[in-house]
Amino acid sequence: MASALYPSFKELLLGGDIDLASDDIRAIIVDTADYTYSSAHNFLDDVAAGSRVATSSALGSKTITNGVFDAADVTYNAVTGDSVEAIVLYKHTGNEATASLIAYIDGVSVTPNGGSITVQWNASGIFSI
Repeated sequence: MASALYPSFKELLLGGDIDLASDDIRAIIVDTADYTYSSAHNFLDDVAAGSRVATSSALGSKTITNGVFDAADVTYNAVTGDSVEAIVLYKHTGNEATASLIAYIDGVSVTPNGGSITVQWNASGIFSI
């Protein structure tokens, strides 16, 4: 599966219902053996809890420049569990049924060993519109 923005996110963004700069945006590293991207998914409760290997705190140093969203790299500490093949970005609301999915990013390949995992975003940004 190629990386993609969730269609529901695009609608929220165009409708002004999500603000990447000020909303609490988080990143989950996932095992694709347990989660498969679907354009029909719209909230965090669509991402099976068993597929989530680790979840970040709020992304820091977020920027939006020339249509490119970026943020500081993310470090997950003491990670154990299944292998990681993708990252799911979402808007944290405290309720999985209202936490909007933003982006699915594939191309990750990490096997947790109890140590830290650092996600270094692409130098050109996390995603562009």
